[in-house]
Amino acid sequence: MNVKLKEKIRESLSAVLPITGIVLMLSIFVIPMELGSVVMFLTGALMLIVGMGFFQLGAEMAMTPLGEGVGVQISKMKKLLTVLLTGFLMGVIITVSEPDLQVLAGQVPSVPNMVLIMTVAVGVGLFLALAIVRIRYKISLSMLLIVCYLALILVSAFVPKEFLAVAFDSGGVASGPMTATFMLPFAMGACEAVGGNVLTDAFGLVSLVAMMPLITVQVMGAIYVIKSRRAEKEPALPDFGDNEIIELWEAC
Repeated sequence: MNVKLKEKIRESLSAVLPITGIVLMLSIFVIPMELGSVVMFLTGALMLIVGMGFFQLGAEMAMTPLGEGVGVQISKMKKLLTVLLTGFLMGVIITVSEPDLQVLAGQVPSVPNMVLIMTVAVGVGLFLALAIVRIRYKISLSMLLIVCYLALILVSAFVPKEFLAVAFDSGGVASGPMTATFMLPFAMGACEAVGGNVLTDAFGLVSLVAMMPLITVQVMGAIYVIKSRRAEKEPALPDFGDNEIIELWEAC
């Protein structure tokens, strides 16, 4: 346990220290900060390093064996529809619990938090189901990526720039620590259960999972544009004053 925890804290150090150093350099030479703010920032960075270490340790201990076990059991199911529904639900549940996605949703005031979270979660669930089909039927990863990128480029032509930026950010947060620690062992377990090659069939899952939220969020943006245009075409209701309303009421 101690060895694993030290390893995770070292990984957190390697991720947090470069950013901390850049911010400190900026606060000294570009935008001077008060001493109290610097102390609070350093305290937060220290707490972040320790917290990320414990979080990654817990995620690896809990989610990795869970993902591998679920992948093995799903691959043994006979009905394809049951397999796809199970994979879809697992993808949605894991993505909703992703902490990075919660933070992103709070930074987009124009979209309700739950709408954005569920849009990304549905996208991950769909692609996890697609990844199961790919592993089961040994579909080429490069072919799937080409088709998905073409769809992504096509949809982006009809989406406002605001949604386009959020979509690309959502693809990154959807493949965070919770998702990665569950889905990689999940794919490896499913691949080994069906007798596939782990290197060619299991890996590449995260690339698929990170792509689908881009498409679903952009589709949400396209729907938003369509609804806005319909609202603009609808005739506005006449603005009656208080006296006119009273006269209409008496006339009725």
